[in-house]
Amino acid sequence: MQQEVRFATFNVLNLAPPGVRFYADQDPYSQAQYDAKLDWIAQQLDLLDADVIGFQEIFSQTALREVLSRTRKYRDAQHVGFEPEGQDNLEANVLAGTLTPSVALVSRLPLVGQASNHFKMPHALAVTLPGIEPPVTTFTRPILHVQVLAGSDEPAVAGRPAPRPQIIDVFVCHLKSKRPDYRGGGSTDNDSYQLGLAMLRSMIRRGAEALGLRYLISDQLRRQRLPLVVLGDFNDVAAAITTQLVTGATSERRSLRERPTDRLFDSYRIQSRARPLRDVGYTHMHDATMETIDHVMVSDAFEPGAPGAIGEVLEVVYVNDHLGLRSPEASDHGLVLVRILLYGQKPGA
Repeated sequence: MQQEVRFATFNVLNLAPPGVRFYADQDPYSQAQYDAKLDWIAQQLDLLDADVIGFQEIFSQTALREVLSRTRKYRDAQHVGFEPEGQDNLEANVLAGTLTPSVALVSRLPLVGQASNHFKMPHALAVTLPGIEPPVTTFTRPILHVQVLAGSDEPAVAGRPAPRPQIIDVFVCHLKSKRPDYRGGGSTDNDSYQLGLAMLRSMIRRGAEALGLRYLISDQLRRQRLPLVVLGDFNDVAAAITTQLVTGATSERRSLRERPTDRLFDSYRIQSRARPLRDVGYTHMHDATMETIDHVMVSDAFEPGAPGAIGEVLEVVYVNDHLGLRSPEASDHGLVLVRILLYGQKPGA
């Protein structure tokens, strides 16, 4: 009888088949490198022991399925993912720098309905980047939306309340990185003017994608108000305006509400079994700076102060020891695991 559900997000760093060039300036994996990477990812998955995992930087869904076959705990798990855009003309897209990885989801919980892959930004959202035409109307990496069934319909045992069967909406995202976008001209970081424009293009696009994801979330909550979780690489910290566009938050203060809200909560900030402002984790290192850019955001269904909450975030765990080791097969991101307690119901309730 499952009363705890574990969600995780995992940027695996360039999961691609051997012999396939995925970036123009990077050599393809050899068979030995590929095997080492698959084995490392499989080990991390077994260590996580999460029920639902969102993945980023998947250049091959087939490679991810092979990872699952090498695990102990996910050989029978369900896998949802779509191949990256540009596979039809792979070499040309690699040389043009337009091949981008996709996201995926693996679940040991039952899936409900059909998964959806959102490539085009909703509500005709379009933004113009400085020096680039036409306007951007798509996500860099499509957003994946899946519904999972958590809880159990088994009766309570020895007076303990049984968790209620519950459909949970899950979105998996990978927002635009901070890497400078030189498509409008320039190609060197030594030119401060071109560098500034290139960084601005990336920031604008990440903001547009964040708003597009917020539209998808709001649409889903208004269509069918179910508990909702977002797993992903946001490429920015929780307090950044782009991240807050996704959450719909202007403040991290916890308060009782009289009615449901469309905003999301940073699971790290609302966990009940830790002192989050004192115990700080991180998921990425850049220029000797440690920051958390991979997040698990949850709806008010998992905020105990909200009306109608069905559970709470018990704990957030960061798996990041490998970041200091810099093994070639390892990811450059830490993994985030979130433990959620589902509230029970008495028999006949």
